[in-house]
Amino acid sequence: MTFDVLKTGTSSGAFAVLDTFSIMDVKGPDAADFLHNQLTNDIQHLDPAHVRRAGLCSPKGRLLASFLVWKSAEAIQLMVSADLRTLVRQRLAMFILRSKVKLIDAYERLVCVGFVGEVSRCLAPLFQTLPEDIDGKVDSEAGALIRLTDSPEHLLKNSGAQASAPHHAARARYLWVAPRSVLNAHAHTLDAALTRIDPVTWGWLTLQTGEPWITAATQAQFVPQMINFELIGGVDFRKGCYPGQEIVARTHYRGTLKRRMMLAHTTDAQAGACVFHSLDPSQPCGTVVNAAPAPEGGSDCLVELKLAALNCGTIHIHAPDGPTLLLRALPYPVPEVKQ
Repeated sequence: MTFDVLKTGTSSGAFAVLDTFSIMDVKGPDAADFLHNQLTNDIQHLDPAHVRRAGLCSPKGRLLASFLVWKSAEAIQLMVSADLRTLVRQRLAMFILRSKVKLIDAYERLVCVGFVGEVSRCLAPLFQTLPEDIDGKVDSEAGALIRLTDSPEHLLKNSGAQASAPHHAARARYLWVAPRSVLNAHAHTLDAALTRIDPVTWGWLTLQTGEPWITAATQAQFVPQMINFELIGGVDFRKGCYPGQEIVARTHYRGTLKRRMMLAHTTDAQAGACVFHSLDPSQPCGTVVNAAPAPEGGSDCLVELKLAALNCGTIHIHAPDGPTLLLRALPYPVPEVKQ
């Protein structure tokens, strides 16, 4: 993995070509209403200058996929983990019925590119302005540019990022959704100006923000609140029905949540791995949501846990006597967890 830009600050920024994600176009006059009735967030009132997180749930309220959602000139677009693109298309197609909607897999046509650090000079030829607000979006002939959640401040402090770079610029992250032909035309320029990192390194940056992604390893395992999805803006409790809405709403309004997602470090972790508590080793107390190798060695991960497991004892991954899981602070408060 390429952690040089994070550890030494020898480059002003970095980028990653993210073939681990896929884009789906949802077209037609009923597209917004259709998605509004299927996803956990409000799609009807989504404006073209912003993106939203949303989830697709089973009737039991378990997340089958998670998305970034935005409007383009011709469609509503969904960014989803690439290993779920076929499942998502098949699942949504089941509910189209008489709606005037077309689902188009844009994986071969569009590619996602992640940027971190001082990258404005490289993006300026492609976009007249950069989105300033988190979740803001601008469009051009080169595609869409989205401002993502900044990298947490402690990563900047620990990485020795360039002192000459503005503080906010060194932490900034962007997502460029580009036609593959446009990326190919600019790839040499990006490589000359920035450090190219791999999708695994980008995944490590993303999980440090505490924002989970559902993948094939974890589909249908979590009610949204179990992985803090409502805390990062992925659930609208005021909107109408969608598959699983009753269970998601009941969990919210009755205060029955007994599990939350935390950031942790261990020797080795993979999405979908079970974790165990030392005082109740007979059954798992949680599941790894996302994981990536850490710069200092071992793995960092987002792990869904029983809240009771946070009070005492130790937590282990893979087996009751497996490596210890060391919990770390998330960059946002979790209501049920003492900070």
